Amino acid sequence: MLRRAAIHPDQAKATKAIHVPLNSVAMAVLLQQVGKHTTKVFTRSRETQLLGKHTCMAGALKRVDIGEFRWHDLRHTWASWLAQQGTPLNVLKGLSGWESDVMVNRYAHLSKPQLMELSELVSNVLDSTILAQSKNKKASKIR
Repeated sequence: MLRRAAIHPDQAKATKAIHVPLNSVAMAVLLQQVGKHTTKVFTRSRETQLLGKHTCMAGALKRVDIGEFRWHDLRHTWASWLAQQGTPLNVLKGLSGWESDVMVNRYAHLSKPQLMELSELVSNVLDSTILAQSKNKKASKIR
């Protein structure tokens, strides 16, 4: 079984095909839909109206109290979650089909707590250096 989704070039913004690998959660969701409709994957009440049309989405957003939302926000969230889990930006670029590093940086954001945690990494180096300098100063004063 293929574990990827293909976005046809005429449906992609850059008019190039994008192949997106599907993780185990995505595959489980897709497999739950098998047999529910003859040609569509996600539907509402087995009708041919695709889930996610504005009427369906508006109701869902209202229930969870999300005011301003664009479908593209999902792409920002996806990229940010992957970046926050340590996915290298070049890998994220390949997963998303973005052509440039500028686009990856526009979409993938680290959280403030994660930035703080990462900024602390240098403190280990600085602490060692400062402690070593402090010990050297004490040793030279004793002599």
